[in-house]
Amino acid sequence: MAVMTLRIPDDLDPAIRAGATAAGLSLNAYIVRAARRQAVLDAAQRLAALGLGEDLCGEGDTL
Repeated sequence: MAVMTLRIPDDLDPAIRAGATAAGLSLNAYIVRAARRQAVLDAAQRLAALGLGEDLCGEGDTL
Protein backbone atom coordinates (compact mmCIF):
# COMPACT_ATOMS: atom_id res chain seq x y z
CA MET A 1 0.00 0.00 0.00
CA ALA A 2 1.22 3.47 -0.84
CA VAL A 3 0.74 6.52 1.33
CA MET A 4 -0.23 9.79 -0.36
CA THR A 5 -0.90 13.30 0.74
CA LEU A 6 -3.76 14.96 -1.10
CA ARG A 7 -4.42 18.67 -1.04
CA ILE A 8 -8.08 19.45 -1.61
CA PRO A 9 -8.95 23.03 -2.54
CA ASP A 10 -11.01 24.76 0.13
CA ASP A 11 -13.94 25.26 -2.24
CA LEU A 12 -14.18 21.50 -2.97
CA ASP A 13 -13.72 20.27 0.59
CA PRO A 14 -17.35 20.61 1.75
CA ALA A 15 -18.73 18.79 -1.31
CA ILE A 16 -16.24 15.94 -0.99
CA ARG A 17 -16.92 15.55 2.72
CA ALA A 18 -20.68 15.64 2.11
CA GLY A 19 -20.33 12.97 -0.59
CA ALA A 20 -18.35 10.74 1.75
CA THR A 21 -20.91 11.17 4.51
CA ALA A 22 -23.82 10.50 2.15
CA ALA A 23 -22.10 7.33 0.93
CA GLY A 24 -21.45 6.20 4.51
CA LEU A 25 -17.70 6.12 3.90
CA SER A 26 -14.69 7.66 5.53
CA LEU A 27 -13.14 10.53 3.60
CA ASN A 28 -10.17 8.30 2.76
CA ALA A 29 -12.34 5.44 1.47
CA TYR A 30 -14.45 7.85 -0.59
CA ILE A 31 -11.40 9.39 -2.28
CA VAL A 32 -9.84 5.97 -2.94
CA ARG A 33 -13.09 4.77 -4.55
CA ALA A 34 -13.27 7.91 -6.69
CA ALA A 35 -9.67 7.45 -7.84
CA ARG A 36 -10.27 3.75 -8.59
CA ARG A 37 -13.44 4.53 -10.55
CA GLN A 38 -11.64 7.14 -12.63
CA ALA A 39 -8.78 4.74 -13.36
CA VAL A 40 -11.28 2.12 -14.60
CA LEU A 41 -13.06 4.69 -16.77
CA ASP A 42 -9.75 5.86 -18.24
CA ALA A 43 -8.78 2.28 -19.05
CA ALA A 44 -12.18 1.65 -20.62
CA GLN A 45 -11.79 4.69 -22.84
CA ARG A 46 -8.38 3.46 -23.98
CA LEU A 47 -9.84 0.03 -24.80
CA ALA A 48 -12.73 1.63 -26.67
CA ALA A 49 -10.27 3.74 -28.68
CA LEU A 50 -8.57 0.49 -29.71
CA GLY A 51 -11.92 -0.87 -30.86
CA LEU A 52 -12.19 -3.29 -27.97
CA GLY A 53 -15.08 -1.64 -26.18
CA GLU A 54 -17.96 -3.47 -27.81
CA ASP A 55 -17.35 -6.97 -26.52
CA LEU A 56 -14.55 -7.87 -24.12
CA CYS A 57 -13.42 -11.48 -24.62
CA GLY A 58 -16.91 -12.56 -25.64
CA GLU A 59 -18.00 -12.74 -22.01
CA GLY A 60 -20.79 -10.23 -22.42
CA ASP A 61 -18.91 -7.43 -20.73
CA THR A 62 -19.33 -4.17 -22.58
CA LEU A 63 -18.17 -0.64 -22.05
